[in-house]
Amino acid sequence: MIANMDWYRVFYFTAKAGSLSKAAELLFITQPAVSHSIKQLETKLGGALFFRTSKGVKLTAEGEVLFKYVEQAYRFVETAEKKIAEMHLLLAGELRIGASDTLCKHFLLPHLSDFHQEYPQVNIQVTNRTTRETVALLKEGQIDLGIVNLPLPSRDDQLNVQESIPLQDGFVAGERYKHLADNPLPLGQFRELPLIMLEQNSASRQYVDRFFLEHGILLRPEIELGSVDLLIDFARSGFGIACIIDNFIDTPASGGSALYRIVPEQPIPSRKIGLITLKDVPLSPAAKQLIALLPGG
Repeated sequence: MIANMDWYRVFYFTAKAGSLSKAAELLFITQPAVSHSIKQLETKLGGALFFRTSKGVKLTAEGEVLFKYVEQAYRFVETAEKKIAEMHLLLAGELRIGASDTLCKHFLLPHLSDFHQEYPQVNIQVTNRTTRETVALLKEGQIDLGIVNLPLPSRDDQLNVQESIPLQDGFVAGERYKHLADNPLPLGQFRELPLIMLEQNSASRQYVDRFFLEHGILLRPEIELGSVDLLIDFARSGFGIACIIDNFIDTPASGGSALYRIVPEQPIPSRKIGLITLKDVPLSPAAKQLIALLPGG
C-alpha cells in the first residue's frame, strides 16, 4: 500500500531534475527533506532508487521501473485536472435528468435545447419515468436532477425541492361533446361523463382523483392513457372528455380539430412543477447551469 504520496512526489521531481538541490527548489523544501523522503521510500520498497554522479543523481534499474509508473500516474492526474477544469467550463461532463414524458416535452425540452446549443460538449441523458419513479432514480444515484409534479406523495428529508411554474389541471373535449362547454358543470356530473385520464400511477392523475374524492366523488374513467398528448388526441377523436394540463394546450383549436374546455363549477386547485435534487450531494456544474436556466431554478 502507498504509505506516503509525498515520497513519490519527491521521487518524481528528483528523477525529472536529476538533482537533489534542483528538486528541492522545485518543491520549495530543503535538500535534506528531499534526501529524507527518498531514503524513506527506498526503505519502504527495499532497494536504492538513485545513485550519485558528478552531475547529480541518476535512476537505478529499480528507480527506472518505478519512474515509468509514477510518470504515468502524474500524467493521469494532469489529465484529470484538465477534465475537471473543462467540466467547470462546461466543455465536458454529463447531465442526467429524470422527467415524465409530458414534463420533458412541454417544460424541459425548450430550456434543454438552449442549454445544448450553448454547451454541446456536455453529454445529456434523459430518463422518462413517473414522479414516484423519478424520486427513486434520484436516490439511487442514477440521475442528477428530477423534474416532477408537486406535491410529492410525502415529505422526504433527503430531497431539495424547488418550486417552478404553476400547473392547472382541466378538461377538454372535441366536437362531439362541445355542448358541455356552454356552462360550468357541477363536480358530480363528471362522475357520469366518459372520461379519459392518465394512468393511476401518475402524480397528475392521483392529484385530480384526490380533489374529487375530497368532494365525495369517485372518478371512473373509461380510458386510461400514458401521456397528456394521447389524452388530447383521444379527446379530439371523440372518445370522451380528457383530463389534461391546461398549460400544455391551446384552445379552442390546437393543431387539428377544435378542442373545447369543459369547466368545473369548482376549479381544481393549481399545483406546481418541482425541481428535485439530493441534499448533501454536490451538483455537477452542468446540473447547476441547467437549473439556473429553468423557471424557479
